[in-house]
Order: sequence, then structure tokens, then C-alpha cells
Amino acid sequence: MSYVEELIAQLAPNGVDRKALGEVGTLIRGNGLQKSDLRDEGVPAVHYGQIHTFYGVSTAETKSFTDEAIAVKLRHAKPGDLLIATTSEDDDAVAKATAWLGATDVVLSGDAYIYRHELNPMYVAYFFQSTSFQDQKRRYISGTKVRRISGESLAKIQIPVPPTRVQEAIVDILDRFSGLETELQATIDAELGARRLQYAHFLSLLTRVNGDVPLVPLGEIAEFKYGYTDKASLSGTHRFIRITDIGSHGRLLADGAKYVSPEGSADEYLVKVGDLLMARTGGTFGKTMLFDSEEPSVYASFLIRIRFPDGTLLPAYYWYFAQSTAYWDQANALVSTGGQPQFNANALKRVIVPVPSTGAQQKVVERLRRLESAATELNDSLVNERAARRRQYEHYRDRLFTFKELAR
Repeated sequence: MSYVEELIAQLAPNGVDRKALGEVGTLIRGNGLQKSDLRDEGVPAVHYGQIHTFYGVSTAETKSFTDEAIAVKLRHAKPGDLLIATTSEDDDAVAKATAWLGATDVVLSGDAYIYRHELNPMYVAYFFQSTSFQDQKRRYISGTKVRRISGESLAKIQIPVPPTRVQEAIVDILDRFSGLETELQATIDAELGARRLQYAHFLSLLTRVNGDVPLVPLGEIAEFKYGYTDKASLSGTHRFIRITDIGSHGRLLADGAKYVSPEGSADEYLVKVGDLLMARTGGTFGKTMLFDSEEPSVYASFLIRIRFPDGTLLPAYYWYFAQSTAYWDQANALVSTGGQPQFNANALKRVIVPVPSTGAQQKVVERLRRLESAATELNDSLVNERAARRRQYEHYRDRLFTFKELAR
């Protein structure tokens, strides 16, 4: 028998009562605080959006503050109150809550509620994460694009109310689980950070060349061609590759594909395995993708196709170079900044590339690919471990909020 079960057997042998949140506390709607009212100092303040993006299950400090003159007009949460964000575009995030454990009052924006109660604050905060709470709240969520739950609906949700010592024991167990998750996340961040540094080190080898390695302007060894102009749709004979199809790591995104049915001379805009496509404008200028798909595809006009017709440069070698600091230092210096950034073919031709022998290029590519593969395997392993730990936590959390109900 677990410690919690022993406590329940001792303190609540006939079962645990379930009560509506409105019976054991009061829901107070936040008001008035706008993002423009937030400051770096002053009265502690929480905007409902920060509950979604910044705060966890509890906090004793606020990210933001507001002026005293603004604070006097707002609703104040007291230490031990729960701060609840009542709107979101995601049903799972509706009614995300944070226990306020600070030493002073805190003011709260609209689209949020203060829950004032006499229960253990962390017990209530953990309950708001539980499957029991989530299942109950879904009955009351309304709205189309913006989903919301009212204070009146929240007040109807049932919470088990065991004796205080049982609440404290449950909080202690869940705090320890949360601590283990935090430690695991720190390990994951450290491991992946080390791999990123290792990868960056080897990537920098592309620029550590001796006097025997020629430095060649890209325009002397590459061919460039601007892309095809057409309107993309959900159907067509060819995938239409656009700037938005280049992912953050220079890979072709699988989601959001659009298509065209090119006519006439559009064959000259076809891309083949080994072609490089570079974004020439906007915030993604200079980002380069190595095309490795067999799907019939053409590329859009805001991209430049790069080919190496004489085999002087391996496409994969150049792709790795285009991720390096040596490349980006040049790209940032050559880009036109009038209006939207423009990195046209004339500027691209001036990029200086170290061109060792094909064999040396291949060795660089193979080493970086091995590092990428190892990093991917490590990332997948750590992500799976984190997911397993999360499932274990959720299982025990839900068990801890499951009691024999008190007969009425």
C-alpha cells in the first residue's frame, strides 16, 4: 500500500467527496490589462497569453509588471490563487492554469480568471492538468476560431477534495515527478547542445583551408536560373516548390505541398536530384535547399536554381557550405537591403567558395552526414525517453486523482 493510500485509509476510510469548483472556491474574472500596459518593473502582472507561453504549473515571480495607476483598476490575485487562461485556439490549452505562489498580489488581464479557494494551491494546479479535469472541461468549451470557457462553466467542474494531508502528499509526489522531468530536459538540452557544437566545429572545417585549396567565385563554376511564374493550387502535374517549402534546416518540407501544370517551355524550370534552390528575397534570403526528391517538380520565381555542370563542386558539399558561417558572412554583406532583402544571381556569383579536390569534398560530406545521422538518432532516442517519462507521469498523476467516492 502506498503512502497516499495509507493516508486515505486513515483519514478518509469512507471515500473522498467530490465538489464543484464553485462550492470550494470563487471564480473572479480578470479585467482591463492590455499587452501595452506591461512594463519591466512595477506591480506584478500576468497577461493571459503568458499563461499559455511562459508559465508552468506554478510561479512565484512574474515576467511582467504594470504601473500602480493601472493596477488599482484591475482585479488582484492573492498568493495561493490559481490564474486561469480561458481562451485559446486549441481546446487542450483552454483553461491552462498556473498557481500564483508569490509573496504579493498580482494583477490579471481579461480572458482569464482568478480562482480563490482554501485547497492546497499546487493540488488544484495539478488537478487542472489531469485527465479528469480535461474531460469535464470539454463539455463546456464554446466558440469557433477562438475557443473559450466561462467562469460559470468552470464552477461546475467537479474536483475530489481529500483531507489536506492527502493533498500535500499528492503534491509532493507530483513535484518529484516534475523535478525528474526537468532534470531529463536539462540532460537532453546538454546532449543536443554538445552535438550541435560538434557539428558546427566540423562544418567550420569547410572554411579552414590551406594555401593549396583554391578559393573560387561561385559564378565561375555554377549556373544560375530564376524560377517559374505561375499560380499554385492543390492539384497539378508537378509539385511547385516555393520559398515556404524550404524548412528551417534547408530541407524540402513534406507538408503544405502545392502544384502546377506547367506548359510550353516550362521544362527548363524542372528540378532534378542534386539541384540546389536558393531563396533570393524576403526574410529567408540565402537559405539553400538540396533537392533530393524524384517527384516531378518545378520551382517558383523567388528561387534561384544552382547547378555545377562540370562536376567541380559536389552539390552536397556546397549545400553544407551554404549552412556555414563563411557563407552567411558573405551573404549578409552582399544582400541588397533596400525594401525587402534581395540576394540576386549577380550577388550570388560573388560568393567565394573553397574548392578542394572532389575526394576531399566527399570526405567532408560523409563526415557531416555521419554527425547529422548520429544527432538525429540521439534526438529521437531522447525525445522517446521524454515522451515515455511524460506518459508515466500522466499515468500516476491521474491515479493520484482517482479516489473511492464518498457515499452520499
